[in-house]
Amino acid sequence: MKKQADSQLLSRARGVSHQSTKSNPSARWGSVLLLVVVVISMLTLAAFNFAQSMTTEMEAASMYTLDVQSRITADSGVEFVAALLGGHQTVAENLIHNPSLFMGKVVSPSPHLRANSRFTIIAPVEHDSKSGAIRYGLMDESAKLNLNYLPNMGLSNDDISTMMLNIPQMTVEIVDAILDWIDADDTKNPYGAESEDYQQMNPPYKAKNGPLETIDELLLVKGITPTLLYGEDANRNGLLDPNENDGDKSPPLDNADGVLDHGFVAYFSVHGRESNRKKDGKLKINVNDGFLTDLYDALLEEFNEDAAKFIVGYRINGPATPTATSKTNPVAASTKMTANSPTTTSTAPKSIQDQEAAESLTQFLASVTKSGGSVTRGGIDLSKGGATKGNIESLWQLIGTKVKVSINGTPTTLTSPWSDDAGSISTVLPELSDKLTTTKDEYLEGRININQARREILLGLPTMTEEIINAIVAAQRLDSNGQPSLDTIRQHTTAAWLYAEGIVDIPGMMNLDPYITSHGDVYRVQVLGFFDGGGPVSRIEAMIDSTQLPPRVIAQRDLNELGRGYSRSHLLQIAK
Repeated sequence: MKKQADSQLLSRARGVSHQSTKSNPSARWGSVLLLVVVVISMLTLAAFNFAQSMTTEMEAASMYTLDVQSRITADSGVEFVAALLGGHQTVAENLIHNPSLFMGKVVSPSPHLRANSRFTIIAPVEHDSKSGAIRYGLMDESAKLNLNYLPNMGLSNDDISTMMLNIPQMTVEIVDAILDWIDADDTKNPYGAESEDYQQMNPPYKAKNGPLETIDELLLVKGITPTLLYGEDANRNGLLDPNENDGDKSPPLDNADGVLDHGFVAYFSVHGRESNRKKDGKLKINVNDGFLTDLYDALLEEFNEDAAKFIVGYRINGPATPTATSKTNPVAASTKMTANSPTTTSTAPKSIQDQEAAESLTQFLASVTKSGGSVTRGGIDLSKGGATKGNIESLWQLIGTKVKVSINGTPTTLTSPWSDDAGSISTVLPELSDKLTTTKDEYLEGRININQARREILLGLPTMTEEIINAIVAAQRLDSNGQPSLDTIRQHTTAAWLYAEGIVDIPGMMNLDPYITSHGDVYRVQVLGFFDGGGPVSRIEAMIDSTQLPPRVIAQRDLNELGRGYSRSHLLQIAK
């Protein structure tokens, strides 16, 4: 009876539940709606997160693309300079400061500011005492002292030490250590270091005993620290930035004296040299060519008969009268005269010039003897070749002088076709320098560009006087905008301006000629790639050697880790 009663109660409960559901359908649909809302919310959140993630990825991809493009733009700037230096018209271009040529050059034009890419080639003004001026141009490595050329300067170690001690923070110990590092032997200078000293380092290594490959290699030389090498210029822009003049408040550590310590890198190079080719890329005429017939023919074609006779006559007999002693530096002119050349005051370091001349002369005489006769050009008998006293160590020896030579058997005095008139020398020297040379080498190493060199470099040059240095430094003046004077640059295309402006006489120019020039042909460039509308900026540094054609990029490195270095107003003055 009890089971039957329970069964009836259960049946009634089911009936009541069924009737309740039929009578209230909204309860069932409410549950479904709640489920749908939850699902839609989750899908919406997922879609939002996905969209946000894709937007971030797109921005990252876009920024990466811009970063790559800015780097490519900067690379384009390097190639632009290399192509420019490879052209034959570069002398007409101002490579020191030329905003129209080097500032804000468009690489990838676009109507959208964010996509319009440009590069700017920028440099500090080397002789700005406040280290705040900039220029748009190249940095000539010949404005520095080429350390690899030191052993070839014809100077004693004591003379080299005296010269280098003009460099700030330099010591006798560091000078000797540098000389030991680049010389070919293991003999230690009095205060230097050789492999036995470097073997005590951790890790040990040997002295290079050869030329430096990069200026950074100096960090391996005993006594040279990063602070000495790079100074206070943490970002390598050559400018005195606020963090480089605040003591120990922010890196780098500086003395807050308002003067930028540039470090050794501002004074030393391992690349400074000049091309010994003409503007068109062809070799210059070597006035010391042992084959006087070839020399005469080349001079006749390049100049005229008067020039050919004069130079060949000089090679045979030397100048008619000894060269006068320099009034600008009489001590140097009298004491530096070479034993083999009593008629010249040039202090050019003796290389293999005499040996080459002797070998060429031997070959020449052999050819003449074999042919069984004499050889003449312009009525001058060339069969005896050129005498040692006729070697030409400086083109200045050809200016305003006379030679005696036999022409068709008659003793004749020839006057130089190139006058020593100060008013015309600025025209004469560029022509001679472009067409003639005193060596067969394809390039000349180590001469200092006086138009850009710092005073400390000039102080150490042999035969240089305080008067000459003061005149050179005064000529490196800035205009009212704190930039190099374009008028001065145009007037100083060769070192002959020292003579033209009455600062140095001709014997003095002969003394200085082996050590000074007006430009080199290896350039360091800092290129920044950027966009008009902001975004990433790429900064690279490259070394370009134009002593050969086509010019070569011999070194390149990324400077981004050091910071931008220059403001946007520096990169493009019209940029907002």
